[in-house]
Amino acid sequence: MRGLRASLGALLVAAMASPAAADFDAGAAAYAAGDYAAAFEEWRAPAAAGEAEAQFALGNLYVNAEGVKQDFDEARAWFEKAAAQGHAGGQYQLGLQHEHGWGVEADMAEAMRWYRLAAGQGYASAQYYLGLIYAKGRGVAPDAAEAAGWYRKAAEQGFAEAEHNLAVLYFKGEGVAEDYNEAARLYQSAAEKGYIDAQNNLAGMYALGLGVEQDFVTAYMWATLAAAQDAQNAEENLARIAERLSAEQIAEAERLAAEWKPRK
Repeated sequence: MRGLRASLGALLVAAMASPAAADFDAGAAAYAAGDYAAAFEEWRAPAAAGEAEAQFALGNLYVNAEGVKQDFDEARAWFEKAAAQGHAGGQYQLGLQHEHGWGVEADMAEAMRWYRLAAGQGYASAQYYLGLIYAKGRGVAPDAAEAAGWYRKAAEQGFAEAEHNLAVLYFKGEGVAEDYNEAARLYQSAAEKGYIDAQNNLAGMYALGLGVEQDFVTAYMWATLAAAQDAQNAEENLARIAERLSAEQIAEAERLAAEWKPRK
């Protein structure tokens, strides 16, 4: 449910900056404080009155079982109300429900329809999901170039997962021309946001000097951060990089890792 929670977090930011903020603030504040039951109560009235942001928020609460019992049917009803008003988040969530069969029969064609509507409005999560669908060939013929195009749209909005996946395509030369410099740039951007797979891959780029100047201390720093979050093969990468460093250099890399903070 990570994507669902992330989309609700984005909603809160957008809603609190919108003209409808006065009707939404109390629920947003309660949600931010972890009082999901209070958020539910605050959002019910504006949702019933037709406020799309509140309808979308209620749908997410039902999906995530926050303040209410999980109910995909109820969630879908609220998402449909929001989507009917052109709410990109509601459209995206309907895409998820139809793709994964959450409360409905799984229908990839219907999921794609909703994803495309949301992506067409610039909704980064939907753009990223379309990239995944084309990269993996889920209900469509695999198309790395099409995947790269959708990843790029989301990456241009700073969507870390899309930055990472686009970097992988540049590294492999799939759907785009091979470009280690661009791969390293995208890994760096995603890594700085705390995306662990990007941190792990960026460590490898620094260790090998691909797209960046070879730097084993920086490589060890990124590998340390990735290993702390159990990234796949991070411990093995850390051990290999350590073979190229002195005890003093390892201590410096560990200090840098301890002081590192994600960029928002």
